[in-house]
Amino acid sequence: MSYLGLDVGTTGCKAAIFDRSGKLLSAAYREYPIISQIEGWAEIDSQLVRESCLAVIKEAASHCSYKVRALSISSQGEAFTPIGRNGEILCNAMVSSDARAASVIHSFGKKFGLQRLYDITGHTAHPMFTLFKLLWLRDNQPDIWSSARRFYCFEELIQHALGVEPSISYPLAGRTMMLDVRTHRWDDEILSSLELEPSKLASPKPSGEVVGVIPTQIACELGLSEHTIVVAGGHDQPCGALGSGVTDAGRAMYATGTVECLCAAFAQPVFDRKLFDSNLCTYDYTIPGMFTTIAFSLTGGNLLKWFRDEWGYQEMQEAARTGSDPYDLLLEAIPNTPTNLMTLPYFTPSGTPYFETDVKGAIFGLSLSSTRGEVLRSLLEGVAFEMRLNLDIMSRSGIKIDELVAVGGGAKSKKWTQLKADVLNRPITTVAVTEAGCLGAAILARAGDTGEDIKSVANKWVQTTDVIEPNRDHSDVYDARFADYVRLYPALKKLSAERRGSDDPLPMSGRPGSQ
Repeated sequence: MSYLGLDVGTTGCKAAIFDRSGKLLSAAYREYPIISQIEGWAEIDSQLVRESCLAVIKEAASHCSYKVRALSISSQGEAFTPIGRNGEILCNAMVSSDARAASVIHSFGKKFGLQRLYDITGHTAHPMFTLFKLLWLRDNQPDIWSSARRFYCFEELIQHALGVEPSISYPLAGRTMMLDVRTHRWDDEILSSLELEPSKLASPKPSGEVVGVIPTQIACELGLSEHTIVVAGGHDQPCGALGSGVTDAGRAMYATGTVECLCAAFAQPVFDRKLFDSNLCTYDYTIPGMFTTIAFSLTGGNLLKWFRDEWGYQEMQEAARTGSDPYDLLLEAIPNTPTNLMTLPYFTPSGTPYFETDVKGAIFGLSLSSTRGEVLRSLLEGVAFEMRLNLDIMSRSGIKIDELVAVGGGAKSKKWTQLKADVLNRPITTVAVTEAGCLGAAILARAGDTGEDIKSVANKWVQTTDVIEPNRDHSDVYDARFADYVRLYPALKKLSAERRGSDDPLPMSGRPGSQ
């Protein structure tokens, strides 16, 4: 007997199968491209994603001698797919970094009330959220809007492909910005303002609850057992946090992937003015009855990929020749000590705390003596500073984080993890399974199948491997430089506004560094 976790990400999907004790048995991965034909747009082909997800499920199952008893899905947030009358996909999905819906936020917020929207959903307005993406679709592609019978996030889209009547997990439903996070129901006023019938959305369920049973024919085609059940999963970040062992307050996942993210858990929902001003949300965690907030940099791990693609030709050639990983080669070459450079890591829309779509990144302090390795380390330091800024805001709102758990591709590099521990001045724990999204989903599948407590399964399955303590000398340097980092954003924003010819810079969301 085994349990499968499917992680549907922005640039790829992965299926992993675990035995009853949480040991990894097999895994499979497929990559798919982000489509960006117009500036500010970012889409993925939902048909390709659906096919890729079924392919990795089948491949992982083919390499596992234990029949899969249950599966659950960890899904990227916000992106949705319109489904036609006959189950056909009507268009691509807009992913989190797609900013085209920025044009509709002002008018909707003025009419509905942004504070009121936060009080219902626990989220502050941003073009990433499903609500505003749907508004854009309604106003700009009315043919698709009127033809859509259902709107599915990727959790439900894959459930539908598996032959199960879809349900959306509470954590993923929270990311649509249409769910009342207190009642766990679609909010009638929000849907009415959107002119969307609730019947076009899947019904919300708590993580770990059984959704349905995969029909025998589909299960056999995928190499699953005849009565494989599907269990409600969650948004990828809370699933990853569960898979990294975040089961109590005081701990948070630190995930490095396409997006760099912190995800904490706490016992009661926190609605706080500091969180609101800094765009830090409150919504359901993957352990029912608990809540979470996430802080993130949309640039995140994209910076390392960008650096590899633009300046890592030597490492890519070496990796191709030796079978090594070009990222490992790049990271090993960075200096071991803090740089004299400082990076503002807004190479995409900013994420928390500013939710800024048009501010640009910058590298300060360059000279003829600056090396390629120093530039790369500075890029990574900049993202870590951004995470520190978010941690400080959480702390002032009563969400105390004493320990971080590193997951994702970046957690495999001890050098990178040490850099983060030094910048954040907090210990970082590493875990045996770094692809925590799949493990978290599999934990939910196990709990849904057996009726066990989710927290209990997680505590048994998640194995720690190391604790990386901050280097005190390095942390002192970063402590001294943090105030400079906080001042960079308003200075660059003011300069950007002046270059646009504006006498009135766009209002900033929060000024956490000045509080």
